[in-house]
Formats: sequence, structure tokens, C-alpha cells
Amino acid sequence: MPAPLTAGDRAPGFALPNQNGQDVALADFAGSQNVLLVFYPFAFSGICAGELSEIRDDLGRFESDDVQVLCISCDPVYSQRAWADAQGYFFPLLSDFWPHGAVSTAYGIFDADRGMAIRGTFLIDRDGVVRWTLINGPGQRRDFAGYHEALAEASATAVKS
Repeated sequence: MPAPLTAGDRAPGFALPNQNGQDVALADFAGSQNVLLVFYPFAFSGICAGELSEIRDDLGRFESDDVQVLCISCDPVYSQRAWADAQGYFFPLLSDFWPHGAVSTAYGIFDADRGMAIRGTFLIDRDGVVRWTLINGPGQRRDFAGYHEALAEASATAVKS
């Protein structure tokens, strides 16, 4: 597995289908919004449900006019849709199913032995540069506290520009 991206790296572009089968591209947000990419191992799994429910339950702290949340796993679109409907996830769940794990690999977080993304979190600014990362193993729940600090810093930098 290549090393995960770090702050200062250029974020690889991608276009993936969401839970409704519509393509969502990182380029869709260029120049207008920061993007929080939340890679997770599998739909319908305990820790993943807890993390995405934290986003759902406090969506205003994660998503705004300034930032878009995009959650990504290697599950097929149909699993993403069933999970989103069951859990009330109305933010985009993107499928990195085929080519299997291509985007996860580009971000350095694809576990080829298990066929899944590990818990990688990336804040990407409007210019496509990674501003903050958090990498957790499959059984480790992530703490989003650093994200809120990084977002405040990215927003302050954008206002000064």
C-alpha cells in the first residue's frame, strides 16, 4: 500500500457514483467549496455506522456553504443506497467499487488484502490541496475534533486570499 496523502499534497481527482447512481467529481467543488473526504471500510458495519451517524446527527458542523462532505467506500452503489436509506444519510456516499479501490489507492489508503479502504479522512481546499488528514486502522474509530480546527483554519486562509 502506498503511503497516504499528507497535508500539502495535491488531491487526486475522481468521479464516482453516489448512492443514487449519479456521478460526483472532486472537480465539481473546485474554486467554490472545501471537501471533507471520509473513507470508510464497509457499509452496515458498527464503527462505520457510528462515524457516519455522527456526521448525520451534527451535519451543520461538518457541511455548509463552505464545505461538502463526501463519504467513500468500496461497497457497490446498491449497498450504499440501502444503507443510506436505512440510516438517513442524505450526504453523498460514493462507491469506489469499480475499478475496485482505485480512488482509495490513489489516496494511499486501500488495503488490497481485505479489499477495502481504511479509515482515511482528508480535508481538501478549494484549490485541490490536502490541508488536513487523519488515518485510522479498520478497528479504530476516528476523532473528528482536528477536522473542525483544520476547517476553521482553511476558512480563515480563504477569507484572507
